[in-house]
Amino acid sequence: MTARNMTTPGDFHDHVYVADRLIAEDIDAYLDRHQHKTMLRFITCGSVDDGKSTLIGRLLYDTKMVFEDQLASLEHDSRVLGTQSGGIDFALLVDGLAAEREQGITIDVAYRFFATEKRKFIVADTPGHEQYTRNMVTGASTADLAVILIDARQGVLTQTRRHSYLVNLLGIRNIVLAVNKMDLVGYSADRFDEIVADYRAFAQKIGMEDFLAIPISGLAGDNVAAPSANMPWYPGPTLLDHLETAPLNDSRMQDHPFRMPVQWVNRPNLDFRGFTGQIVSGQVRPGDAIRVLPSGKTTTVKSIPTWDGDLAAAVAGQSVTLTFADEIDCSRGDVITAADAPCEVADQFEATLVWMSDAEMLPGRPYLLKTGTQMLTATVTEPKYEVNVNTLEQLASKTLALNAIGVVNISTDRPIPFEAYRDNPDLGGFILIDRMTNATVAAGMIHFALRRSQNIHWQALDVDRDAHASLKNQKPAVIWFTGLSGSGKSTIANLVERKLHAMGKHTFLLDGDNVRHGLNRDLGFTDADRVENIRRVGEVAKLMTDAGLIVLTAFISPFRSERRMVRELIADGEFFEVYVNTPLEVAEARDVKGLYRKARSGALKNFTGIDSPYEPPEAPEIAVNTVSQTPEEAADLIVEALLRR
Repeated sequence: MTARNMTTPGDFHDHVYVADRLIAEDIDAYLDRHQHKTMLRFITCGSVDDGKSTLIGRLLYDTKMVFEDQLASLEHDSRVLGTQSGGIDFALLVDGLAAEREQGITIDVAYRFFATEKRKFIVADTPGHEQYTRNMVTGASTADLAVILIDARQGVLTQTRRHSYLVNLLGIRNIVLAVNKMDLVGYSADRFDEIVADYRAFAQKIGMEDFLAIPISGLAGDNVAAPSANMPWYPGPTLLDHLETAPLNDSRMQDHPFRMPVQWVNRPNLDFRGFTGQIVSGQVRPGDAIRVLPSGKTTTVKSIPTWDGDLAAAVAGQSVTLTFADEIDCSRGDVITAADAPCEVADQFEATLVWMSDAEMLPGRPYLLKTGTQMLTATVTEPKYEVNVNTLEQLASKTLALNAIGVVNISTDRPIPFEAYRDNPDLGGFILIDRMTNATVAAGMIHFALRRSQNIHWQALDVDRDAHASLKNQKPAVIWFTGLSGSGKSTIANLVERKLHAMGKHTFLLDGDNVRHGLNRDLGFTDADRVENIRRVGEVAKLMTDAGLIVLTAFISPFRSERRMVRELIADGEFFEVYVNTPLEVAEARDVKGLYRKARSGALKNFTGIDSPYEPPEAPEIAVNTVSQTPEEAADLIVEALLRR
């Protein structure tokens, strides 16, 4: 084969990546070498307009990863947009959204691939605006290294501190402080030293142990891929030199004890049963003693089968299938660990949350928690404090708003295997998902298990709920009345209880106003307090059904999520949602307690239907309409429906 020179003359086009350069060497050897290169994932982050996209564009350009047609388009767009007078706007290689190009900012996370002779790279260009902090967290969650940019003219800004705090929180230990736009400060060594000293003072406060500071110009290329003649006072590596030699997360995790979350039970036929997943730390060999958590069952590894034959060993980062010497229970979500060094198992934790939703966090509300290969229900039981990332002050807070960072207590509906995030991000990291919309609302990092979760155990009782119900000759149930204030919930619930009592049924009515005189007297009417109000009532109702009672509740209970939470607390077939359907104008016209009048005047805040939402049931077991039915007729309808069931 002979090489063909397809490059266009001129300095500009000398940098075009031309695939034909491979023809001059053995293609198979090149591909083999490329296949076995290590892969470094890194992010660029920092404040708005610090030059993140420009730096990535420069890296792509200097490593000759820009095709000729891309380069022509880049040259054209740079002239049309006029963002860099007379030169190339490298940021256009990364900023793909129309809104990004119009505003000259990054909004979404942009992932780009490039490679050198030594290593392959995936870089995430993350947005600098505070409102897109959640996008930055997404990009950082899988990174081995973070490049934190600072505009040499601006110095350390609030968003620089926020991103640095998050990077450290997410366990990224390989940090590059890239002081950019040095060409705009005359390549001043004094300015560089001043910024590094300022940043170091903040880094020490957040526990950032070390970082590498590099003075660069992303636009001019100084110290990006080649040493800068403009800064002879800087003796260190270029950015690309450091990226090519930085350690990877997988290599660091190989010295930890063996951990593998089970993703799939591989059962192609009756003669084979394997457990498939990615090893997140340590290594494993046939014959190793292992423990399956949370059950605690032990056995040994029989084999590590692959299509090409059994492996002698597998290490962190590999996705493998393990077979066991013994038939023990193991399923998706379980974690296979070294038998003599298992991780902890608990159902209550302290954790840091980065809130990523426009809707604020509500303590007591059930969310879906996804960690590793597990999905379960969890609640934030107690917000402890919110962190001011600028001052690192711990602020008292009952909730978290968009982009807030706080420390909270988390409770899950069952024990899970875990490790502290700082020790093992794969077993200590999680996300929270809204159960109604399936939107990710938070990213979390577990610190440690709460001691009470290890000290509290379920006590077996001889007289169980079936025995209580049998003594009363009835089946327990919860009849959950929901509707606007003034809809008639309490009136109808009272009539239903009278009718059931007359039939010899053992009942108890929990009324919203009555409960707030005692059990819930400490709660107000914010969304967070309403969630906690219903959580407590749900737990009381569950205890009462365990006692064999038919429980009636009359609460506005405005949110579907909390009504669903109570439903899931109660045994199947024992929860009956009764929607007292009364239009707002009718309920307000009644205004028996004068509450609507106060709410309209502004004297009563967070009133359902006025300045706080009500989410009507979508599929209630029973619905009554107090416009077309009298309370007596509605009560008869409910009792008849209950008896039929």
